[in-house]
Amino acid sequence: MKKLLVLIFSIFLVTCTVNADDTLTRDYDGVEVPAGSFIPVLALQDFSTAYSDSTNELKFVCYNDVYEFETVIIPKGTVFYGYIEKKNEPVIGTHASMMVRITKLVFQDGFTIPVVGYIHTPNGNIIGGEMTMPAVWDKQPHYHKRIARHFVGVQQYVPGSHRKMGEHVTVASGANLLIVLMQPLYITHTLY
Repeated sequence: MKKLLVLIFSIFLVTCTVNADDTLTRDYDGVEVPAGSFIPVLALQDFSTAYSDSTNELKFVCYNDVYEFETVIIPKGTVFYGYIEKKNEPVIGTHASMMVRITKLVFQDGFTIPVVGYIHTPNGNIIGGEMTMPAVWDKQPHYHKRIARHFVGVQQYVPGSHRKMGEHVTVASGANLLIVLMQPLYITHTLY
């Protein structure tokens, strides 16, 4: 009888500890953030086509929690690291340009996940690269048709054939930027 009571008590004790461990876990299997998702970040240092290159490590911090439904998948304060992948110097007619590639994210507790993404711009993720202002303006007549088939002309300035020299592009520290993911991001770690 003693052996039977010890067996029942041990089974009860084992099931209580197993159930207690189950209540502490979150049933968190990981989250896949799809490609094309945007993550809002702040630049932690300024970088430019004039003095930065691919050897400089760039840091960006996520200033808001990123949610998927009610789950925080990227908490506030997560740091993203990247570098300048491609840089073009300024030339006559075009400003300098650069592409910033994001390579990893680091949670506040030090856990690191690799990322494939870029700093997003409407210009195909290229920062800068706009056309410069014209160096000269030419006069050209512009005719309007009026009543009774009479044409009235006015002088109008149009851009000439020469453009100004391009300038370097600088992104200031604290600038609001967006990271766009090129490949899905698998979040297998959480702080909560």
